[in-house]
Amino acid sequence: MTQPHQLNALLDTLLQQCQPLYVEGKVADYIPVLSQVEPEQVGIAVATLDGTVYSAGAATQAFSLQSVSKIFALVMAMNRIGDELWQRVNMEPSGQPFNSIVQLEWEKGIPRNPVINAGAILVSDVLVSHYSASKSAFLTFIRRLCGEEAIYADPQVYLSELEHGNRNAALAYLMKSFGNIDAEVPQVLEQYFHQCATAINCEQLARSLLFLANRGVQPHNNEQICSRRDAHRVNAILSTSGMYDQSGEFAFKVGLPAKSGVGGAIIAIVPQFGVITAWSPPLNRFGNSVVAMQLISLLADELGLSLF
Repeated sequence: MTQPHQLNALLDTLLQQCQPLYVEGKVADYIPVLSQVEPEQVGIAVATLDGTVYSAGAATQAFSLQSVSKIFALVMAMNRIGDELWQRVNMEPSGQPFNSIVQLEWEKGIPRNPVINAGAILVSDVLVSHYSASKSAFLTFIRRLCGEEAIYADPQVYLSELEHGNRNAALAYLMKSFGNIDAEVPQVLEQYFHQCATAINCEQLARSLLFLANRGVQPHNNEQICSRRDAHRVNAILSTSGMYDQSGEFAFKVGLPAKSGVGGAIIAIVPQFGVITAWSPPLNRFGNSVVAMQLISLLADELGLSLF
């Protein structure tokens, strides 16, 4: 296995290898502001449990969290209401597009898992219903995890999502019709879009999720962020469902719990080692970053990080 002091050089090498893949993807355009992001950018960071962060490329360039935000919201909801959450959302792979309305109708308003859109909107309802200022609570949580105060929701991305979020609104109202949304739908959607619009960079994101690689304990301050059982549960869900309709393929090729977002970020959790975050805006047809996915795949192979 490559020694830690060689990681920066390895990251630079892999980044150069993967850059030609820009042309195989397309920047997300269903949220208009995201379509304006310069496509030929890539960053990668590896945060290890000893507190070291290795990085290459645009690792300090802020991007939109999008669906990676679902991890933080899920942990907050699990901490707040415990096992009650699993009476309202399942933990199975969906086998359908991440914003499927048909599946939600079939299953009477119970989302398949908390990292597809319907499930994440349900989680947003939990936050709105159990925090007096849920949007602020979400940002405070991330700031605490990465040890930096300068984490905010991008107002342009937030407004763009609000203006073009009709399909997510349909999911929320459908769940409301089945009695599975407690708060008012506009409030729930504001929470969901606000967390998705959070701007962060690779280094910050990798540091913030170290607790999932360390049985629920954030290593830099030894704070118990969630129980060991809940860290296990989150990683299990990410392994089966975190990469949209490529989750099975990613598990097969890479073998790590992972989550992607249409902002171009992918995170991968390596238990008892650390967290990998890669970011590059062009996406494949599944909504996963082409360059980031290949970067993580090559790095995991080079370091022998697969769990299987």
